[in-house]
Amino acid sequence: MRCAVIGDPVHHSLSPALHLAAYRALGLDWHYQACHVTLAILPDFVTSLDESWRGLSCTMPHKEAIVAMGATDEVVDLVGVANTLVFDGRPADPGTTLVRNTDVPGFGIALAAHGITSLGSATIVGNGATARSALVAAAGLGATRVDVLARDPQRAVGLVALGEQLGVDVTATGLGDEARSSDLVVSTVPVSGSGPHAEALVALAPVVFDSVYDPWPTPLAEAGSTTGRLVLNGLDLLAGQAVDQVRWMTGGTVTFELLRTAARDAIAARATT
Repeated sequence: MRCAVIGDPVHHSLSPALHLAAYRALGLDWHYQACHVTLAILPDFVTSLDESWRGLSCTMPHKEAIVAMGATDEVVDLVGVANTLVFDGRPADPGTTLVRNTDVPGFGIALAAHGITSLGSATIVGNGATARSALVAAAGLGATRVDVLARDPQRAVGLVALGEQLGVDVTATGLGDEARSSDLVVSTVPVSGSGPHAEALVALAPVVFDSVYDPWPTPLAEAGSTTGRLVLNGLDLLAGQAVDQVRWMTGGTVTFELLRTAARDAIAARATT
């Protein structure tokens, strides 16, 4: 069977390292590659795949477009974005293309690996696709209040509305404005967005989750480490979401630790080349 990660760009993706490590652990002679696919050719690319293809991991800019390409579930319907296509959804729904979002459970899996299984509140930096997944994940861990910090708070109205659906009190304010303390800070923006506010952000919570993994450490991670915060990074999220992605595609289960180690090894190998 064949699987791939698609995106534009996609050369930086660590997904091949994670999925191939999972296949080895599961004893599967499967293939996984990175495919550069632009948004313009996405529909033709997907329909061109033959029956030897099992699934696709989808990164930007495809997370919204793939929602219309198959059968969604409650999580995808809530967040409006997905990162996984599974062809021939066996055993539950043979012959159906499944559309799934594994970023949402990925946040929970990564946090649980660090001993965090519940939240009362959270602060999310950013208002894009990853921020929506982070909000649903926070709600699933029990958060009843989420503060969204965005460069343009008016663009976060979708997150406020999503919070209403989830029963979570979501307040959107400007990045750099005075913010309330919380149990967790999640940054879903590039270093250029979070870096100038790093010290103020890490002062808000005992746990900092920066979705970036390259370059690392980020200013946010450095500020968190020097002040004794628990710091998670994009490798934690990548490994967490891949646990469910592998399960959906193969039906097998691998551990978070296996996938996080594969991600760290791949990053280290890049640093020496």
